[in-house]
Amino acid sequence: MAIDSPSPATDSIRVMLVDDSAVVRGLVTRILEGEAGIQVVASVGNGQMALASLERNEIDVVILDIEMPVMDGLTALPKLLQIDPGLKVIMQSTLTLKGADVSLRAMQMGAADYIPKPTSTRDLAGGVDFKSELVTKIRALGQARRAGARPARPGGPPATRPVIASTSPRTPVPIHPPGPLQLRSNTPEPPDIIAIGSSTGGPQALFTVLGTMKAGTVRQPIVITQHMPATFTTILAEHIGRVSGWEAREAQDGEAIRGGRVYIAPGDFHMVVETKGTDKVLRLNKNPPENFCRPAVDPMLRSIAAAYGKRVLACILTGMGADGMKGGQAVVASGGTVIAQDEASSVVWGMPGAAATAGICSAVLPLPEIAPWIMKLAARR
Repeated sequence: MAIDSPSPATDSIRVMLVDDSAVVRGLVTRILEGEAGIQVVASVGNGQMALASLERNEIDVVILDIEMPVMDGLTALPKLLQIDPGLKVIMQSTLTLKGADVSLRAMQMGAADYIPKPTSTRDLAGGVDFKSELVTKIRALGQARRAGARPARPGGPPATRPVIASTSPRTPVPIHPPGPLQLRSNTPEPPDIIAIGSSTGGPQALFTVLGTMKAGTVRQPIVITQHMPATFTTILAEHIGRVSGWEAREAQDGEAIRGGRVYIAPGDFHMVVETKGTDKVLRLNKNPPENFCRPAVDPMLRSIAAAYGKRVLACILTGMGADGMKGGQAVVASGGTVIAQDEASSVVWGMPGAAATAGICSAVLPLPEIAPWIMKLAARR
């Protein structure tokens, strides 16, 4: 059964739940009803019903299950985005290899993010981590949705941009000051290593950057920290390998870094670099989360700055929060270079926005221009 709620206040983030389990929809609705500034305006049982509901309602964020009768999530996703290209879709997926693979395919198709689905209704109802992650992502994506004008529906009235409700203190979505960005006027040093940090929207951005920067175009190693749980990072490495031709894999503790390879921080481990004799090696640890995350970008960048000095190029891609900014400061202090994705091409301009507005960036670029910029600098080495 489809449920459409009364029109929400204009400052609320409008959410649609799409899941064939009425129990799951009910539990998630109860979680969100307790959050100020978020309202569930539609709750439906399959993709076909979601399409019909989107035609009737103004919706900011969709929580979309994958396996459903009549029309599944992967089939519905491009149809939803065709109706409303600015819609933010969060895929709800199990923490399995299959679930991770499908979620990453969905993100290649335009989904903004994913959230691991609890394995039981008890975990769904009482899981603090699930509630915190869900609410944080809805707020961040809702804010990003409102940052740009809502696309007008065909034949409908002009788009509006309502003011969004304030985020909770726990939500790591920094507010960036208005005004022109202050870029560094330094001459970037050719790097010996390229480090990339990303979060929400990161898989899509990584596929674009590395898909453009095909294997063999640069000789330097590439290290990546993407905020993801275990299992998902395994599949991310496989997808990057397929789209780019790079030898891409999860990092292993103690392995020596070699050029022409892509190393990805495994889920639930920080990845750092140490010097061992004449080698640079990757080390994995379970030190406390930083910026609410493990793996986190800051410890990776701090360690790389210490190990490589000025021969570092760090790139901060789309993501919520400010992870990577302090690590980027360490890179700059060591003489290295930091660049960031621009606001217009980011799913959430949290991480790159924090770096950009901190004044540590030598360039702030649209996503399609990042790979060419990296390749040009890397070729000078």
